[in-house]
Amino acid sequence: MVGNSTFSVIGADVVITGNISAKVDLHVDGRVDGDISCASLVQGEASSIHGAIVAESARLAGTVNGSVDARDLVITASAQVTGDVSYETITIEQGGHVDGQFRHKSKIIAPQIASSDDKPALMLSGS
Repeated sequence: MVGNSTFSVIGADVVITGNISAKVDLHVDGRVDGDISCASLVQGEASSIHGAIVAESARLAGTVNGSVDARDLVITASAQVTGDVSYETITIEQGGHVDGQFRHKSKIIAPQIASSDDKPALMLSGS
């Protein structure tokens, strides 16, 4: 990253072995053997990622072997994903391939309804 750049690029001839954590957007054209955590991920068609991906948004176009956790996810026609996928919104282009389970991230957590058998963990009383 140079200066005030808001994205980093991993070129097609680069191989990274290890985890990547970035607060900025990341564009991967090379190979990553490790987990990726970033704000936004764009994966090139010829690239491969062997590890888990966690991002606010991800656009996958290459090969992924690992889980994907993204709020907004796009799987392009050239993508080959092997692993479980967790998302809020998803787009899968015709031809995109996923071998794994899909799980929608619910924004709403259902409230628990107390039954008459439940006893409070803490009870306050005034004297």
